[in-house]
Amino acid sequence: MALADYKRDMEGCSRCSSCKWVPFNQIKSWRFAKNCPSICRYNFHAYSGSGRMIIANSILEGRSELNEAVAEIVYRCQLCGACDTACKVYRDDIDLTEVLLELRAFCVESGELLVEHMAVIDALKREDNVLGEPKERRGEWAAGLPLKDINRETCEVFFHAGCRYSYDPDLRDTLRGAVSLLLDAGVEVGIAGAEESCCGGRAYELGYRGEAANYADDLLSRVKASGARTLVTACADGYAHLRYLYPRMGKELPCEVLHITQYLDRLLAGGRLRLRNSLPTLFTYHDPCHLGRMGEPFLSDWKGDKLERPMSLKRAGRKGVYEEPRRLLRALPGAGLAEMERIREYAWCCGAGGGVLEAFPDFALWTAAERLEEALASGAEALATACPWCVRAFRDTASQAGIDLPVYDLIDLAVTAAGISVPAPA
Repeated sequence: MALADYKRDMEGCSRCSSCKWVPFNQIKSWRFAKNCPSICRYNFHAYSGSGRMIIANSILEGRSELNEAVAEIVYRCQLCGACDTACKVYRDDIDLTEVLLELRAFCVESGELLVEHMAVIDALKREDNVLGEPKERRGEWAAGLPLKDINRETCEVFFHAGCRYSYDPDLRDTLRGAVSLLLDAGVEVGIAGAEESCCGGRAYELGYRGEAANYADDLLSRVKASGARTLVTACADGYAHLRYLYPRMGKELPCEVLHITQYLDRLLAGGRLRLRNSLPTLFTYHDPCHLGRMGEPFLSDWKGDKLERPMSLKRAGRKGVYEEPRRLLRALPGAGLAEMERIREYAWCCGAGGGVLEAFPDFALWTAAERLEEALASGAEALATACPWCVRAFRDTASQAGIDLPVYDLIDLAVTAAGISVPAPA
């Protein structure tokens, strides 16, 4: 697809501004009624989903030109999908997120690139990860764990760690805890170790389609060679890209793809995961964008009139992963759940996605702080989530802004409640 293929979507926008708000029947208070970090932060219509569609259509028709200032507006967006989800409550025929993605690809094709994003892509090409960390250190997190090497042998479950978990020193223990839970349940787990590469999803979101396709091919070949029937990832970003982007690119994986919370939920239901230790804490749960509304599976591209598109083929955010993380949280002995006002497909973003963290860190910080304020308003004692980018964003923001709210990864809570021993790195 190309930007021009979405011209009818752009022309169909009635500028109703629904893309800026949580759907009206879901609003609990005026304080937390808005859904788009970009329009809230910059308060000018161009920074909304509708505004960016107007920009794209204007460029296509030659009424305006793409330049550095316009590109900055395009990229001051986390691609969280909230505008699309809200729009689809009222309109069946507009795929707003797809327009935003194509607009970024158009920017790259036109040479309007952000220096910060070029650095991310250079790091990706050089070290196979978006953080620019040494390729050879990617598998160090697994030192001493009895995991299979899928580069040499087959396995039942292929565990894809992802870039952030693999290299963030504060999150490596979380990753070790994830596979330790699986091993304790008797699951045969294999990893690619130092040979693991980025899933390519971040490159796709930045508009670099060729690089994204290359990394999809790499992972596809590794999964085929592993013989795994299931791929499990703890990274919400990776989950969304594997479930939606890969099949849409014609690179569907020959196995079931599950997020770690989904797999742990199955183990819990089957009695293979037992949570015994009490965690007497009132938590609130943050729905990661890529696990929730952006985590819907790809079904098919609709070729005809979108007004005739059946509801089952409409990407409306409702088929994301919402129940499994909450069941896991509720299963923690002694724990309680206090929901925020904006939840599930209407959740507010953590701020780290879409290249915003790399190019506009102040905007990312502001966005995360807004979510932490909402978490505090829920009356919860701590925040739990299921994405390494969200955990990193919230912890950093809480520290910098002086917000007293502990932030936990659901994996760590499950490890504590299960009472299993996670070996120290060898």
